Amino acid sequence: MSPDRLIYMANQIGKFFQSQGRDKAVPGIADHIKKFWDPRMRKAIFAHVDTGGAGLDPNVRDAIQSLKQA
Repeated sequence: MSPDRLIYMANQIGKFFQSQGRDKAVPGIADHIKKFWDPRMRKAIFAHVDTGGAGLDPNVRDAIQSLKQA
């Protein structure tokens, strides 16, 4: 899957959780990605974040960082 598609999908998840506020959105995004994304997709988005995470919403970037550190 292309990085552009992963960025789009991750940002769509972020938009869903946005109304809950940052404190609930970041863990919600991380949990969704952990539960529903294939390990190859997670590996690709982690690599994208390692190169700066261009195009990712801030909450999404933070959620992916927290997953990566876990």
